Amino acid sequence: MLNGNRLREVRKQKGLTQTELGELIGVGKSAICCYEKETRNPTLEALLEMIQVFGVSADYLLGVDCLAKMGDDYSFLEYVSLTKEEIIFIEELKKNKLVYDILMEDPKRGAELVKKEIG
Repeated sequence: MLNGNRLREVRKQKGLTQTELGELIGVGKSAICCYEKETRNPTLEALLEMIQVFGVSADYLLGVDCLAKMGDDYSFLEYVSLTKEEIIFIEELKKNKLVYDILMEDPKRGAELVKKEIG
């Protein structure tokens, strides 16, 4: 099932009305309204069009929140689900570019700096 809240969010971020999005992907305004209310699912073709319009993954629009956990040799190990709180934390962290960049460059060092700073 398409995540209606996410569709509404990315549509508004792009500054599109339901009518405009419908025109871009070849459906009517009422279909977009139904997608956002989660009373109807888009066709595969409409979903692919939305992915192109918004530049997001199908997983995002479908509400799948997970990370692929990789081994030290970059081999795939497993998918790890994220909680809503973890997603919010990551989104807030990304707002502070300096802290985010430090943590992304060397996560272990970044975690140590945070532990040192807060005791």
